[in-house]
Amino acid sequence: MLKREAADGVFHALADANRRAVIERLTRGPATVSELAAQLGVTVAATVQHLQVLQDNELVRSEKVGRVRTCQIDPAGLRNAEAWLQRQRTAWEHRLDRLGAVLDDQTEESGS
Repeated sequence: MLKREAADGVFHALADANRRAVIERLTRGPATVSELAAQLGVTVAATVQHLQVLQDNELVRSEKVGRVRTCQIDPAGLRNAEAWLQRQRTAWEHRLDRLGAVLDDQTEESGS
């Protein structure tokens, strides 16, 4: 079985359009759960469920003061996804460099 990476949860969380919309909104600054629910056009309960997935994957953090819960971006989850993407990019760059070298060698051999 494949090892589950921290980035798996991040990509799962971001696979949902409403959760991506929450992230996009929070990049402009903190927002209350009610504000996010109004933007999404869904109930507060549905918004809380989306926020729980985002919090579980370190994409959002929230703080409750009195009866108001305010959310903001948590960069830790995005760092996990970014690190995974960087590893993939590096691996593919090495593969393509090796392929380029093989093709160069073949071109030189056929030209000789």
